Amino acid sequence: MHSRNRVSRLLEIDYPIIQGGMAWVSDAVLAAAVSNAGGLGMLASGNMPADRLSDEIDKARSLTDRPFGVNVMLLSPFSQEVLQLVARKEVQVVTLGAGNPGKAVGRLKYAGVTVIPIVASVAQARRAESMGADMIVAEGMEAGGHIGRVTTMALVPQVVDSVDIPVIAAGGIADGRGMAAVFCLGAEGVQIGTRFICSEECQIHENYKKRVVKASELDAVITGTRMGHPIRALRNNLTRRIELLEKKGAGFEEIEKIAVGGLEKAVREGDVDSGSVMAGQISGLVRDIRTVEEIIQSIIQEFYAISLERSEAKTS
Repeated sequence: MHSRNRVSRLLEIDYPIIQGGMAWVSDAVLAAAVSNAGGLGMLASGNMPADRLSDEIDKARSLTDRPFGVNVMLLSPFSQEVLQLVARKEVQVVTLGAGNPGKAVGRLKYAGVTVIPIVASVAQARRAESMGADMIVAEGMEAGGHIGRVTTMALVPQVVDSVDIPVIAAGGIADGRGMAAVFCLGAEGVQIGTRFICSEECQIHENYKKRVVKASELDAVITGTRMGHPIRALRNNLTRRIELLEKKGAGFEEIEKIAVGGLEKAVREGDVDSGSVMAGQISGLVRDIRTVEEIIQSIIQEFYAISLERSEAKTS
């Protein structure tokens, strides 16, 4: 796969598996573990100031000599200084989300960074390619956290047909079957978030991991749609309170009062009732906590087995 696949070749990784950049979750330990296992680990900058992110980059480099990247949340108040930092620190790969990539693509490419915007529509994909993006992550609404309006199954083939650069599929992928499915749709890589939450190397509170393992596919609900900021998280007291406020027609500020800091509360304190347990619909398929190496090898072995079956079926 390394020699044939554009994503693996361009990113200089063994397998075209990218770990999602999840705020408060994707730290140096997790990113390094994914990179060491042959994928591409990602640090999540979130709302992190540049000096703190700099420490995480240094820590990741102390834990792996393989490529890794940084996810930049463009709506962060620190996004500009973070963009300057990743260029200065010669980070190999940057994924761009939560905002218009605009001038960021050109700035990063000028610094020699491989740039991968995360998109939720065909229009966004075309715009990213026209800006000079090296690849695109097409993320369906099955994903956890901030989401778009189109499913992975519908979005990926339409994005593939609309651009010439490699497309990485995200949203609702946790095993080799999901990887094989999106490759059939034309994707050349996968971005996986929720499955890596439930890894031994993930440094978040155990309560968060156990909640994901316990979840069914129906537990991953969406709030914030009426405000134009849909977020997928596991059903709990916080999501129910937000849903109630939305039904009453509450404004953004009123809802923000109870939602702000919710992700940190769940990730750091283990409060999975009043915190925000962001996770995708694939949670129902995550049944255990395993090492990153075991997760990646399981995905790849299943993917290869399915690919071999398809190949044999064609020749028979």
